[in-house]
Amino acid sequence: IGDRTDVHLKVKPHPKVKEIYQVMLEDGAHRLATRNLTLGLRVYGERLIKFKNIEYRVWDAFLEAAREAKSSFGDDTVFIEKYVEDPRHIEFQVLGDNFGNVIHLYERECSIQRRHQKIIEETPTTALTPELREKMGEAAVKAAKAINYNNAGTIEFILDKNKNFYFLEMNTRLQVEHPITELVTGYDLVKKMIKIAAGEPLPMQQSDVKQRGHAIECRLYAENPDHLEFRPSIGLLTAFNLEVALGVRNDTGFKTGDRVSVHYDPLLAKLVTYGEDRTDALNKMYWALTNYTVLGVDTNIEFLRDVINNNNFREGKITTHFIQENFTHEWVNKSKRGLPLEILIAAVLLDKLSSKVKSPMNDESKTVHSPWQMLGDWGRQNLQRTSNMVEKILEDNEFKSGYKNPDLVPD
Repeated sequence: IGDRTDVHLKVKPHPKVKEIYQVMLEDGAHRLATRNLTLGLRVYGERLIKFKNIEYRVWDAFLEAAREAKSSFGDDTVFIEKYVEDPRHIEFQVLGDNFGNVIHLYERECSIQRRHQKIIEETPTTALTPELREKMGEAAVKAAKAINYNNAGTIEFILDKNKNFYFLEMNTRLQVEHPITELVTGYDLVKKMIKIAAGEPLPMQQSDVKQRGHAIECRLYAENPDHLEFRPSIGLLTAFNLEVALGVRNDTGFKTGDRVSVHYDPLLAKLVTYGEDRTDALNKMYWALTNYTVLGVDTNIEFLRDVINNNNFREGKITTHFIQENFTHEWVNKSKRGLPLEILIAAVLLDKLSSKVKSPMNDESKTVHSPWQMLGDWGRQNLQRTSNMVEKILEDNEFKSGYKNPDLVPD
């Protein structure tokens, strides 16, 4: 499609950005009060240096960015973009054939991100009106036609809080999140790509493409989300069981016994749910995340579940800053905070009952080995404290008569 800094780009820059750039060229030594600006390096992943509502010697920053880019990537190209506050990341799926036909298959909301990488996507978005959806779809098709694009591709936009949208980039490939588009439109994108490559024309027109229902995708990563650090986790998958149900789709290449290594992206699976509406799809997603079993590595499953269950997310109050604004660095996986009291009580009762089971080998009563006996010092101490509490509860007269003693059992 072209270099973002190329003056011949089909998508023109915002006029205010051109004005600021011209001022910098004419008198870069002056101090400028820069507002709503982004200075960025043209690098993989689009690392951006942001200056928001501050005075800064812009020319110095420009040169600093260029030096860092040259040193790190051998390219000192720098571009300037308008800074968008409270942005939402909205992309449109397009399909083009070799006969000049281009259509879009509607949008995907990709605003839930960590380290500027998507982790939850959905379609349709709650951000667009029918009129704005049509306008953005037309812009996506126009951009693809401008370069005579043929294949599946994605036109990505940034949407500001005032419903203005700006071109971000085009991905000339199939996206990770393409399954949600397939579910709401009914079209197999991979099959369409193959047929386009084989020289066939698109069999449908824009008016044939409809959105039905709602679909959400969560990316399951082998990573530790504690303190919002999201550090990759490696190791042997001792259990990898992904539940399947109506409206639940799992795309994965892993199974129990596989090893997660440092050599590849830590993505374990793409979990996709489809429902009649957003609430239905969200409820299915929460169910699936709750019933997944992945052992051997740290995962972001519980973090995803907390996002799905977040009130602001449920109400569609989403921006690309969602995680920073809704989660603190104190967030820690609940499984590391200690087992709930009711689980410990159930474990002790099971342990006591199983210890009295007769061995099938003979008539003598023998203690059946309990997995709880294999715990470390912390586990044994915790189990012992709970065991003592359970015995007090069982001996309590009020408990025996059907009442709970508040001095023995916390509410």
